[in-house]
Amino acid sequence: MRVSCFARGPLDGTIMLMRQDGSFNPRIGLPYRTRKEELAGEFAKIEPYTHSLRAAGAEPVVLSLGLSVDHLEKIAATLDGVLLTGSPADVDPSRFSAARHSEASDPDPHREGTDWALLRHCFGEQKPLLAICYGIQSLNVFLGGALVQDIPSELKTSIDHETSNEKLAPEVFHTVAFAADSKLAILARTTGEVRVNSSHHQSIREAGRELRVIARAPDGVVEAVEWTGDANWVVGVQWHPERMAVTDPLGQSLFKGLVQAARNVPTGA
Repeated sequence: MRVSCFARGPLDGTIMLMRQDGSFNPRIGLPYRTRKEELAGEFAKIEPYTHSLRAAGAEPVVLSLGLSVDHLEKIAATLDGVLLTGSPADVDPSRFSAARHSEASDPDPHREGTDWALLRHCFGEQKPLLAICYGIQSLNVFLGGALVQDIPSELKTSIDHETSNEKLAPEVFHTVAFAADSKLAILARTTGEVRVNSSHHQSIREAGRELRVIARAPDGVVEAVEWTGDANWVVGVQWHPERMAVTDPLGQSLFKGLVQAARNVPTGA
């Protein structure tokens, strides 16, 4: 029988749930999708992320996009890892030295500022990161990469990558193929193709520094990357595992992989 007890965190004295086996529920920070949704109280849009994190054994910490830099840094210091959520916004193309495409959505400066602060913290403090959809694009641009701003008009692909409505019914799916020795191939326990959901009109054009492309759709669109700069666990996926995690083994494995990596963050990191 598992017995739980409580212990104080190494940084701020917060109470952590400790299990008999020495594991704990790591604090995983995740930002609101947009400042507009936050101010409107649209919490339901990020609930799939919080539910998936709890199911994997984490304590989700939802982060406001209106925090000052100092306040955000203080909260970040109490986290064991970060999940960058999807968003209906697009990263400001000026961040990768491009003119704005006519089909690009408006950027959200509050979300970009929050993501950049969290990314600086994760890379500086060796904390794990899972970046989803908009999150993988934010990660890529942060590391000096560039984006395809509109897949249909720029790539002329026959594969539909974008679910056409916010109700997500019916949701678009396609296959992806993993690099055989990648973290995702290990999590998926396959070197073949898997079927994933898809809800994006932008994608990675040029990978950022020390990001390895580890999955592509059949049309070549980048679907996942992993960090190769050091041993830190950093994975980005273009699909939405939070909407698949209930029934999909790969979705469950992604969140569990993040949580396990967060449990391994050295005390005082």
